[in-house]
Amino acid sequence: MQRRTIKASDVESPGQLGEVLDGQGYLADEGLTTAAFLALRMGRPLLLEGEAGVGKTELARTLAAVLEAPLIRLQCYEGLDGPQVLYDWDFARQLLHLKAAEAAGVTDAARLEGEVYDRRFLIARPLLKAIETQPSVLLIDEIDRADVEFEAILLEVLSDFAISVPELGTIRAESPPVVVLTSNRTREVHDALKRRCLYHWLEHPSFEREVAILLRRLPACSEILARQVAGAAGRLRGAGLVKPPGIAESIDWTAALLTLGARELDPDLAAATLGALLKHREDHEAVLGGGLLGGHRG
Repeated sequence: MQRRTIKASDVESPGQLGEVLDGQGYLADEGLTTAAFLALRMGRPLLLEGEAGVGKTELARTLAAVLEAPLIRLQCYEGLDGPQVLYDWDFARQLLHLKAAEAAGVTDAARLEGEVYDRRFLIARPLLKAIETQPSVLLIDEIDRADVEFEAILLEVLSDFAISVPELGTIRAESPPVVVLTSNRTREVHDALKRRCLYHWLEHPSFEREVAILLRRLPACSEILARQVAGAAGRLRGAGLVKPPGIAESIDWTAALLTLGARELDPDLAAATLGALLKHREDHEAVLGGGLLGGHRG
């Protein structure tokens, strides 16, 4: 299918959005395309929750490709604070400017202060960069990994798409960025943040949808291999593993099998490439010891 791009304001229906996402190789179900459509048309952030590997981050990447907009990614982690996500002053350049002004004989303190706190010395971190870039897609990835206090920083940004800089005033977006927040739900996101967002829970894909995704993402994959991989991955998701495989792992596993020339899911080859699908030793032992790779669905 020919790849298509579109402006956010031109998206007329969830079905149309689904088609252009499909054109970029992202197969979304009706619930997800509806949530993404509403986020685009209403100018609201979209909070996506679900197991790791189900396509939350990939949706933001695909929206950026569809909209021909830069993807600005903020990867969350414990200890994240304002200067790392909003803005910071470039103290080294400010100091150089003061020294140059001093060498030129400038002694007006008010003038120097105004020059030092000029926009050119402000370093835009992801949130400010997204506000100043039109269009843009802002991905706030794994918000559940950040401290609860960090969410307070997001409230002004996601409410008004504005950032207050005491020395300069308030910087507002000419048009809101498309905002996608993701969470693996290792902790609950605060209600105040949720109220500012539209919400969607991503499930693992159905068997047939996973087959379709594998065939779309990996054109060299045979249908029988795609069906066998999707069937095996589906069984493993219900096996009580430490980290069940998501669609991202299914794609990696299939790519590994194709690299080794597989046309079908040979048990020995499946076991040898299991590291592309499962990332915990306990899961490897459970799968290999329990025969969970056998009985492939064709």
